[in-house]
Amino acid sequence: MIEDILPAEVASAEAFNDSLEGPLYPEEAAQIARAVESRRREFTTARLCARRALARLGLPPVAVPPGPLGEPRWPAGVLGSITHSTNYRAAAVARSADVLALGIDVEPDLPLPEDLLESIASPAEHARLLDLEQAAPSPVNWGRLLFSAKESVYKAWFPQGRRILDFFDADVTFGPPLGGGDGSFRAHLLLTPLERELGLRADYSGRWLARGGLLLTTVVTLAPARAPRPEVVIGAPQGASIGAPRLGGYGAVL
Repeated sequence: MIEDILPAEVASAEAFNDSLEGPLYPEEAAQIARAVESRRREFTTARLCARRALARLGLPPVAVPPGPLGEPRWPAGVLGSITHSTNYRAAAVARSADVLALGIDVEPDLPLPEDLLESIASPAEHARLLDLEQAAPSPVNWGRLLFSAKESVYKAWFPQGRRILDFFDADVTFGPPLGGGDGSFRAHLLLTPLERELGLRADYSGRWLARGGLLLTTVVTLAPARAPRPEVVIGAPQGASIGAPRLGGYGAVL
């Protein structure tokens, strides 16, 4: 399912239950030694998905332990992202020579509580969501989708910025939904003066998919040699969690 909104340069694997079989590496098992059973199952399945995705890149199986802030620690030369929700786990990986930024997220396709929406959406974003709710031909839980998009942006940002973002540090704009229950979005990060001076990336684009009771979002920035060249058409017009929420506030960096 998630491969439908990922480019060919990204390999992925997903599971809709915890029936995948395989051991954890010692450094992975140590992270969940005291976790409840449900957490152990989702963590294990997500790591098995990660190894399947790595295999699809032609890479050997390795441990993917979490770092200090819960981020997956991938082998050298690899970017990746992990996500999970009820009855769904997924991992996506790419070679860093092909992809500069990568983030994925999944959320249940359910309305976001209004009080939480106020904590993650700026007034401008809230207004845009209301416009989409009125214009969309089929219902989409736009508030929940905004939450997921910001999670994906955060995961794509983190390897370069190494800073936890606030939800209001990212401004997300959705494009009109497409006919297949999917669409696109773009995000602009409010970087610090030092981050701007260092040339850190502030703009990201992503895809989303609503299917099977789930909302999936992906953010991928291709390396310049891999990025598709824009088509030139003669005569075409030009330019025609919770509490104090943070991106990753549901522990979704993983």
